[in-house]
Amino acid sequence: MNVITVSQVNTYIKALIDESAPLKNIYVVGEISNFLHYFRSGHMYFTLKDEKSQLKAVMFCSYSERLKFTPEDGMRVICRGRISAYEKDGVYQLYVEDMQPDGLGALNLAYEQLKEKLSKEGLFDEENKRSLPRFPKKIGVATSDMGAAIEDIKNITARRYPLCELVIVPTQVQGVQAAPDIVKSIQLLDSREDIDLIIVGRGGGSIEDLWAFNTEEVARAVYACSKPVISAVGHETDFTICDFVADLRAPTPSAAAELAVPDINDIAVFLNNAKGTFSLSLQRRLDYETQRLDSITDALDKCENNIFESCSNRFDLSQDKLKSAYKNKVDILSLSLSVHAQKLNALSPLATLSRGYCIAENDEKIISSKNDVSENDDIKLIFSDGEVNCRVI
Repeated sequence: MNVITVSQVNTYIKALIDESAPLKNIYVVGEISNFLHYFRSGHMYFTLKDEKSQLKAVMFCSYSERLKFTPEDGMRVICRGRISAYEKDGVYQLYVEDMQPDGLGALNLAYEQLKEKLSKEGLFDEENKRSLPRFPKKIGVATSDMGAAIEDIKNITARRYPLCELVIVPTQVQGVQAAPDIVKSIQLLDSREDIDLIIVGRGGGSIEDLWAFNTEEVARAVYACSKPVISAVGHETDFTICDFVADLRAPTPSAAAELAVPDINDIAVFLNNAKGTFSLSLQRRLDYETQRLDSITDALDKCENNIFESCSNRFDLSQDKLKSAYKNKVDILSLSLSVHAQKLNALSPLATLSRGYCIAENDEKIISSKNDVSENDDIKLIFSDGEVNCRVI
């Protein structure tokens, strides 16, 4: 009996499978289930299944990081890879090197997935859109410095509104490094205080050529920008994630330039019309105010004599009233004075003397009793018409 270990069996089976040419590069279609994505390592583990069977599969990070979409349970995919055995568990599995959605392109699927994700987060909401400045002084442009797109923007801006200055940041808009370069250009333009508006975009191309504008990092850079952003990517029929996030979507770079600046000819026509309208309005107002002033002057002339006569009459009436009031006041005071004088006179000693009485004084002191004098005192008697000196005997 030839006894071998479990490890030897698994090693032998793995060697047989690895040496099989048909299993080295195969395409397998199936539905994903039990999908696990370890973000720290980047490895993906899942099962491919159909109506009758299932096949374990693994996609290591060196391959998974190239995917344009995010696999998920229930998604039907086509996987390319090789079949090999995992000796530790004694199972064979598909080692996936590439994956494509079955029926829908990977880029299209990635586009729809990111669009749905950012839409749920509110990056496309109209309430977050900023209005464009009406008369921008400086416009930042993040695009390639070569090609028709930048030339169209320069020519149209110079023709429509030569007062505006363009600040062009040469940007890689296609390839692996395009997305980071676009983000860097947007952030650079946004950091400048003299920039009023930013145009980001490129000319037309395939979905692969435009893919940098469908990346999450570019979308979030546009959303985080403090300046209004016009997205001008591709042709009129091309829509990118950047278009949905931007404050305004232009169908082409040329259209972006037209939307960004006003037409100086239209401004001249508007100013001429406004000048005529203002002059006519001013003249009409001047005529109206002149007529109003004349009416007021006439009214004042007519009212001047009436006002003077009215004031004169009022003055005479007031003067008469004042004289009458003064006379009445004097009469009242005179009567009051007379009454008080009579009362005062009735109380006066002189009135008593006039009735035959006299006042006796001794050393200028009034004698009110016989005890106030002695024999041989010299006293004085005061009558109403004079004085008499006497001696007490």
